[in-house]
Amino acid sequence: MSEWEIVQLDEIVSILGDGLHGTPNFDDNGDYYFINGNNLSNGKIILKSDTKRATLEEYAKYKKNLNERTILLSINGTLGNIACYNGEKCILGKSACYLNVLDTVDKDYIRYILTDRQFQNYIDTFAHGTTIKNVSLKTIREYSFLLPPFPEQKAIVGVLSSLDDKIDLLHRQNKTLEAMAEALFRQWFVEEADETWEFRKLDEIAFVQNGYAFNSSDYIENINDCLEVLKMGHIEKGGGLKINPKRDYVPRNDKLSRWILNKGDIVMAMTDMKDNVVILGVPAMIDKDDAYVLNQRVARIFLKSNIKLISQYFLYIQLKNPGFIADLQSKANSGVQVNLSTDAIRSSEIIIPPMKTQVEKGQLIMDSYLKKEKNDIQIRTLEKLRNTLLPKLMIGEVRVTV
Repeated sequence: MSEWEIVQLDEIVSILGDGLHGTPNFDDNGDYYFINGNNLSNGKIILKSDTKRATLEEYAKYKKNLNERTILLSINGTLGNIACYNGEKCILGKSACYLNVLDTVDKDYIRYILTDRQFQNYIDTFAHGTTIKNVSLKTIREYSFLLPPFPEQKAIVGVLSSLDDKIDLLHRQNKTLEAMAEALFRQWFVEEADETWEFRKLDEIAFVQNGYAFNSSDYIENINDCLEVLKMGHIEKGGGLKINPKRDYVPRNDKLSRWILNKGDIVMAMTDMKDNVVILGVPAMIDKDDAYVLNQRVARIFLKSNIKLISQYFLYIQLKNPGFIADLQSKANSGVQVNLSTDAIRSSEIIIPPMKTQVEKGQLIMDSYLKKEKNDIQIRTLEKLRNTLLPKLMIGEVRVTV
């Protein structure tokens, strides 16, 4: 450890700057994306359907010195999202900053330093603002950490990136498995459906429950045997659970028992912004037992029995169908926000294929989801290992042979 040194972030970067404080002229046909902190996720820049665009002329006015040594970090609103810049055509917004790492340091090692809980806690502690938190560039520059020699930096990165690569592969496999299951269901139970097949209102075959109204004062640090509050922010725009949502936790309490979620429960967002409806009516399926507690304005949906549908997956696939979601959104009450009622969800109709057809053709669909569940277990195991190793490697408590 004697060869490790304590450094500040501003000592290992050539520049640490923030994004554009003004607003460019947007153009839907522009080639350059306007990137903010919410476009940074799991080390990558994520372009969304509602990400605004600008032209080359606007980019020329506001461009920053982004290059292959650049790490992007969200500093306003949601704090601590990370992405490596990989040549994307973009204009950087004010909710993100950029760090150009010196070539004497392994860039990915610094990315892991910024991902580590110690840094994440640091920026959260020193952030300003009540409604919208922000952290200053000065605070980021002054962050101190241990820096090993370059060969050991690369060895540490090798260990962590091998875990991340495996996790990423499993996530991509899961997307393929889910897409295959949806395609099979659409072919067998929609396109080849018989007009004699029945439709039932959702509340005839499933329970629909709203969540518990938590206050921010209810939240605690993540400690052993607490519950993660499942919010609308846990749900991906296209359906499914987000990989890394903003997490809040509450202590276990008997009064919360009826809102604790089970593996296989379906959750659905019941509120969204009027001018940017993204997740209203969009479902996700819970991946583990006794880990989440349901927040208000999120619906919990689960089958009453297997008499009409033999599997919760057959329900989830239908709820996730874009046509079903669009129909459900049309029933929302409009205001500054758009809101779905539990009655609107309960009254939506679900197709009920004949039981014989479900049994004969449904096994491939269920097999796809069962494989996805096995992958989910492996992902959680690998993530736990990575999250355990990361802080230990960053302080030299666990050493890697060079």
